[in-house]
Amino acid sequence: MERDRLTAFSDGVIAVIITIMVLDLHAPQSTDIGALLAIAPTFLSYLLSFIYVAIYWNNHHHFFQLVPHVTGGILWSNLHLLFWLSLIPFATGWVGEHSGTPLPTAIYGASLLMTAIAWFIMQTTIIRAQGTESALRQALGRDLKGKIAPLLYLAGIAMAYVATWASDLIYAAVALLWLVPDRRIEAKLDQEAGAVP
Repeated sequence: MERDRLTAFSDGVIAVIITIMVLDLHAPQSTDIGALLAIAPTFLSYLLSFIYVAIYWNNHHHFFQLVPHVTGGILWSNLHLLFWLSLIPFATGWVGEHSGTPLPTAIYGASLLMTAIAWFIMQTTIIRAQGTESALRQALGRDLKGKIAPLLYLAGIAMAYVATWASDLIYAAVALLWLVPDRRIEAKLDQEAGAVP
């Protein structure tokens, strides 16, 4: 199977995820600054989640440029990723409505952790399907960011029961770590484009 159907479907699901998240943002009931400040936690949780979903979409786009053919395993691993991404709006809404409370903060971190694990599974499935000369494996190298992020999510989940603000900082730090598109993939794409006469 060609990758276009998988990427088009994934793009559609991610667009729906973002739409669901924005529907949880409601205008203040009054026109004073206090009412606006009251919804700040909800807006900030939306902003962070939007950044996360955008990072996944961006990296998904880059990854699948190195995947000319899609196997059944890749399809299922991609659906697994989309499942966990689709739970981010729930976690976002809950932590936005109950900011500063341990369980919603931990569940938000758990949704990010499970999405990262699903990403790793999809990445591994693609590399196995490509074989020993996997273009994706060559592009990723040691993948330090991919190994560090789940550990940081675990730290954020644990910190939710100590200081929720520390969890929030950890989750934001991981987003900053991934904000710049993966240059390793772009470098591999440029290398392969240069090798083609």
